Amino acid sequence: MNVETELPKQRDQFYGRARQSVPAARKFAEWSLDHWGLTDWARARDVSLCVSELATNALVHGVPPGRGFLVRVRYDGTLVRVEVHDSGSGVPHLAGVGGADDEHGRGLLLVAALADKWGVGERVPGKLVWCEFAVE
Repeated sequence: MNVETELPKQRDQFYGRARQSVPAARKFAEWSLDHWGLTDWARARDVSLCVSELATNALVHGVPPGRGFLVRVRYDGTLVRVEVHDSGSGVPHLAGVGGADDEHGRGLLLVAALADKWGVGERVPGKLVWCEFAVE
């Protein structure tokens, strides 16, 4: 007996080190959600905002000259996962962790507040920063 298994839906897009890459990444995520029938999902705007924040962080802190970053959006029917891969060194941190006057990490505060989970993973070279949203 064969059991039908649906594989997760995944879309990847690479962006260069350019200011217009952030709005393009946000539109890519919105298009992906629309393609999967999640346009009217209550958390679609949260996903879009988190993509903007993670793409901005990659662009400002994680993309050396001549390189770019990858945005991956994945949907398995119950969960949307966003990953932003870059080739920069360093580990992202939340504002306030580096001291009271810390000027960096505020975007990750938004990601932490909006997403169900978020984290950082290793890749060679660089890192990936991810966040997940349950689809209810």
